[in-house]
Amino acid sequence: MTEATQAATSKSKPKPVAVAAPAFDMPKFEMPKFEIPKMEVPAAFRELAEKGISQAKGNYEKMKTAAEQATDVLEETYTTASSGCSDYGVKLIETARTNSNAAFDLFGELLTAKSYSEVVEKTTAYMRTQFETMTAQAKELSEHAQKVATETAEPIKESIGTFNKAA
Repeated sequence: MTEATQAATSKSKPKPVAVAAPAFDMPKFEMPKFEIPKMEVPAAFRELAEKGISQAKGNYEKMKTAAEQATDVLEETYTTASSGCSDYGVKLIETARTNSNAAFDLFGELLTAKSYSEVVEKTTAYMRTQFETMTAQAKELSEHAQKVATETAEPIKESIGTFNKAA
């Protein structure tokens, strides 16, 4: 009987059947063809278009030239300003060195002073000479700063003048 039950149970189970799935293809669309009608462009329109293109090219060349000139002016201005500022910095360092040396000289003289009146005399003399020295240094530095500012602004003034004449 076990054979009969086994045969009955094996008959009741359906066996899976392998079914091949249909291949899926993308739909194929054709691009519509838009044909441009052939027509004659009027000569006046063609001339107008060519004139517009030539004007655009001319304006482009003018703008390109102006931009190159402006770039050259800025480079020259930057170079002038940079060298002027570095020269000004060197002058400041020289001024500070001169003032420091004068102060150390005063301290050396004060150490050799024998009385309070001599200290006051040397300090007063130092203050007078330092006032004159610092006045001269300030004048020299302001003249140098003025010179640098003028030299830096000169190319810009010239280029603005030429741009105004060109326009």
